[in-house]
Amino acid sequence: MNKRILVTGGNGTFAKVLKQKNNSLDLVFLNKKELNILKPETIQKCILKYKPNIILHIAGLARPMKQHDQQISKSIDLNIIGTANIVKKCEKYKVKLIYFSTCYLYDGVRGNFRETDGINPINNYALSKMGGESSVRMYKNSLVLRIQMTKKPFVHKKAYSNLYSNYMFHEEMVSILPMLLNKFGIINVGGKSQSVYNFAKSHNKKIKISKINNKKIPLKQTMNLSKLKSILKNK
Repeated sequence: MNKRILVTGGNGTFAKVLKQKNNSLDLVFLNKKELNILKPETIQKCILKYKPNIILHIAGLARPMKQHDQQISKSIDLNIIGTANIVKKCEKYKVKLIYFSTCYLYDGVRGNFRETDGINPINNYALSKMGGESSVRMYKNSLVLRIQMTKKPFVHKKAYSNLYSNYMFHEEMVSILPMLLNKFGIINVGGKSQSVYNFAKSHNKKIKISKINNKKIPLKQTMNLSKLKSILKNK
């Protein structure tokens, strides 16, 4: 029998792809009106109504990155306090929690980061996600996915040649999600380690090359995906 999964941020970009491409999971997509992560009573109401086995927590504040500098209170509310509210209700009702974190928690100095490596956020977005992740990790019935994914097709006309990451498309994340549901702890999730330019060029030959010069962006974000590959290989 499929496990019932409540999805926070049900109107978000990834949630829309998940809704469209999913063909195997019992998913309930909840928008902000139905489940407001800043109103714990709505979280509790949804848990009691749908009786989920898992909450997939993808609601929060992401891009543009500058809003985490310009609207610190909003960043704290949505990514730290809201996540903590979810954790507390999951703990109360013994619901497993899967949290979408980010590769930005790594400082990008050397790349090829393992899940066991120390984290060192260098911008407010990463700090907000670290705050959320910290609360999730206090709850042992949880899984943290440090992900690097993007929209398909690649939305920009230029791509950075000096920024190295593990970009994959949302659709790829949807395809591997069912194989991660029974896992716990932390898993790095992404595609091939390469420059953003090479990733984009492999899907769009007309993409133009660019370079980034921003000290708040980790340039070598690449993650070691050995743990993920081992899981997928055994499925």
